[in-house]
Amino acid sequence: MDWGTELWDQYDIIEKHTQSGLELVEKYVKFVKERTEIEQNYAKQLRNLSKKYNPKRSGKDEPECRLSSYQSFVDILNEMNDYAGQRELIAENMMMNICIDLTKYLQELKQERKTYLLDAKKAQQSLESTYKQLDSSKKRFEREWREAERAAQYAEKTDQDINATKADVEKAKQQAHMRAHVAEECKNDYAAQLQKYNKEKNQFYFSDMPLIFNKLQDLDERRVRKVAQGYILFSDTEKHVMPIIGKCLEGITKAGTNVDEKNDSLIVIEQNKSGFERPGDVEFEDYSQVINRASSDSSLGTPKGPMDVLGKNRNKNFWLFSKKSKLSTSTLPPFSTPPAPSPANGPNSPKFGRDPLSYCLKEINKTVKPRISSFRTLRRSPTVTEDFAHLPPEQRRKRLQQKLEDISKELQKEVDQSEALGKMKDVYEKNPQMGDPASLASQINQTSQNIERLRGELNKYETWVAEAGVRGDTLRYKSHTFNNNGAHDLLSPDGAHSDESTPDTSQAIYAEFDDDFEDEELTAPIGKCTAMYSFPGASEGTISMQEGEVLSVVEEDKGDGWTRVRRSNGDEGYIPTSYVTVSINK
Repeated sequence: MDWGTELWDQYDIIEKHTQSGLELVEKYVKFVKERTEIEQNYAKQLRNLSKKYNPKRSGKDEPECRLSSYQSFVDILNEMNDYAGQRELIAENMMMNICIDLTKYLQELKQERKTYLLDAKKAQQSLESTYKQLDSSKKRFEREWREAERAAQYAEKTDQDINATKADVEKAKQQAHMRAHVAEECKNDYAAQLQKYNKEKNQFYFSDMPLIFNKLQDLDERRVRKVAQGYILFSDTEKHVMPIIGKCLEGITKAGTNVDEKNDSLIVIEQNKSGFERPGDVEFEDYSQVINRASSDSSLGTPKGPMDVLGKNRNKNFWLFSKKSKLSTSTLPPFSTPPAPSPANGPNSPKFGRDPLSYCLKEINKTVKPRISSFRTLRRSPTVTEDFAHLPPEQRRKRLQQKLEDISKELQKEVDQSEALGKMKDVYEKNPQMGDPASLASQINQTSQNIERLRGELNKYETWVAEAGVRGDTLRYKSHTFNNNGAHDLLSPDGAHSDESTPDTSQAIYAEFDDDFEDEELTAPIGKCTAMYSFPGASEGTISMQEGEVLSVVEEDKGDGWTRVRRSNGDEGYIPTSYVTVSINK
């Protein structure tokens, strides 16, 4: 069934229906545009939200950043940022695949519909014109026929009139004959016009208009089909990004499961452990013995000097959360060193004079420092020193070790640069056209000075690290010096020339470990590790490995970037932690 057959007389209905269909497409395009705006605004707000709560670069070094709960929160913010990107992708695809495509197709449909309606209008106007010609010929035939009848009646009347002359009769007959001839021509013309009109009318109603209506029907059906595709795209556009959105949500779930409260507690302990010993019990201070001793030379107990009384105060009232207003200022900090006690049963010191109690109190007021109120006040205004002596022992150890690693890395960089300058100088000496060797003298001298300065700092911090009791292995680097010819020689750490032959300069200079493996009982493995990359193990203390090789972990990374491992044949050594995936036994 088609419109040309069933709706041949419903031109106005068809015109209105097709116009309504085009308006529906426009309405749907506007709907999708507003949806894309909502998605874009949503994505923008999500990005701003993630940016607002994401830590600034300056805050990424805060101690809290190492906590798993904090890292998981950062992971959630990153996943939300990716999620916002997917919402933007939805908006972009909807705009491209639905809005722009439908808008372009809508313009084509409008132009096509306009053409069909113009064709129908032209056919209608042609039929109306033919009808006007038919009506005109019909009226002319009617008029001429009446005139011919009147002329025939007049000729007959004149012929019967006895008073009429023969000439009048002939004239009337000729007039009647002429009128009859004209009427006959008008009749033939009318018949021809009628036949033409009927033919065009049949053409109009049975061919032209049905064809136009069928074309409009095809246009409308294509429009409906295109809109249906737009409806499907509205859903498919979001379905296509659902897997990625699902991964974002899985990432958020994974961030939640990665939170390890026990590990966070250990990190807090590691970051804030002071290394101090807990304060001891408060001792009983018997001031009566001092008074009795002042009044009598005889004493029932062991005589106590003023410094003995002062020494007893060193462990008194070490409060963690007290306020300043409630604290006494007559006690020593917990880490003060007690003075040497007076000899037991020894004689009175001549410093006591006649009033030993007054002298004792005076000495206490002069020598005893005000007690630190709490750990908070200890942190408020520390005197920062180069050896980090202002920090608690455990924190000092970690800071010194970190500083030592930083200096070692900087020293290695300077060593590499000095080696490169030496090679460049050798090339210039062999090929003068490439450059002047003397132009590198200032850079070589500056690099040598930097190496000497860094070696000095390295030795200084190694001494402090040894004092702080740092565990693990310390990286020591061999630095390069240059002779007068520009060739670089290896120096041992103490500055003397090494007897070893000069190694191949094309190989990387590796750090050497101080401790040597001694013949001792093998330590039980604490886990396994799998090599992600191959490692040559060229330097002393290291061990080579191949990609995919499984090794036993003997000692975890102590923060220096190296892990101690063992092969099944008993070979042990250090490997870079970043080259393997480690699994520790629980």
